[in-house]
Amino acid sequence: MNDRGLLDLIIGRIPGLVPADRVLLSRRFDREGEVTALAKKDVEGLLGHGIKRPWDMDAITAQAEKDAAAARLQGIGYVSYTATEYPPLLREIWDPPALLFYRGRLPNAAVPLAALVGTRRPSGPATAQAYTLAKGLAQGGIPVVSGLALGIDAMAHRGNIEGGAPTVAVLGSGLDEIYPATNRMLARRIVEQGGVLLSEYPPGIQPRKWHFPARNRIIAGLSRGVLIVEAPQASGALITAQFALEQGRDLWVASAGVASPLGEGTRKLAEEGAGVITTAVEILAEWGITPRGAAAEGLGEQQCSGDRESDGDLQGYALALSLARSLNIVYEE
Repeated sequence: MNDRGLLDLIIGRIPGLVPADRVLLSRRFDREGEVTALAKKDVEGLLGHGIKRPWDMDAITAQAEKDAAAARLQGIGYVSYTATEYPPLLREIWDPPALLFYRGRLPNAAVPLAALVGTRRPSGPATAQAYTLAKGLAQGGIPVVSGLALGIDAMAHRGNIEGGAPTVAVLGSGLDEIYPATNRMLARRIVEQGGVLLSEYPPGIQPRKWHFPARNRIIAGLSRGVLIVEAPQASGALITAQFALEQGRDLWVASAGVASPLGEGTRKLAEEGAGVITTAVEILAEWGITPRGAAAEGLGEQQCSGDRESDGDLQGYALALSLARSLNIVYEE
C-alpha cells in the first residue's frame, strides 16, 4: 500500500460522483484520513454541487478495504490519476477515470497506441483486415487498444499478439468479471504476452449496458489514433469515433468496412472526412514509424491480401462466424 493508503479506493466508492468529481478529490487530498473525516456537506462544498446519494463513510471505507483485499488476492493493481504511472494521454481528456485497475503491465508511455474497434458481428473481409492491420501495427512496434468484445475487437487483440505487441484491453466490468466469458482465454493470453487488461471498475463489478459507452472514452483516450474497422449505423464503435474527435485523436476507417454491406456507419465516417486505411503501413507512415527489422519486408502486401501463413485460418474463422450467425448460435471465441 502506498502512502495514500485507501484514499483512491475510498474516493472511487463515494456514490453519486462523476469522474471529474473523483479526479478533483484525488488531486485535493493525499491521505485517506483527510477524506474519511469529512462530512457530506464538506465534500459537496468542495465539488460545488449536492450529492443525492446516501452518505455513510464507514460503509464506504469498509467497501474500499474489500476492494483492496480482492485486488491483492487476484493480482490486480491500481493506479491513481495523480500517479506518474498513469497513462499521460488519458490524463488529457476532460473526464479521465480517477483510478484505473489493471492486470498485466501498464502501457509504455513513450510508445503511441492505436485503437482498433468495430462491430461484434463482422463480415469475413473485415474480420481478416482487423487481424492483419493489428499484426502490421505490431510489426511497427505499436500496441493496439480495443475492448475485448467479440468480433473485431477480439481479432484486433489476436493480430496484435501474433505480431509481438503488448495489446491493451479495456473492460466494462471488474477485471475478475471477464465479459464475454468466451474471451477469458484471450484475456489470459493478453496478460501472458506482456499486455494489460484495464478497467475503471473495481473487482466484483458486473458488466452493465451503460458501462460500455464509458469504456469507449478510455479506449480513445489512451490512443493517439482510432481506427473503426467496420461499424453498422447504430454500432457502439461510432461512440468511440465521436470520443476520438472530441479528444483530438486521429480517426480512420478500414477499407473493408467501407466496402461492406454492414458498414453504413463506417462509410458515413469516411464521407465526413475520416481517412480510409488499407494497410498498417499507412498509419505507420503517417506517424513517421518504420516497421522494425525484417518485419518491414512485404508488410504492405501482407496487409492488403492477408497474412499468407494465416489466410486459411482467417477464412475458416470467417466461415465459422457466418455459419454460427445463420444458425443463431454463439460462436466460441
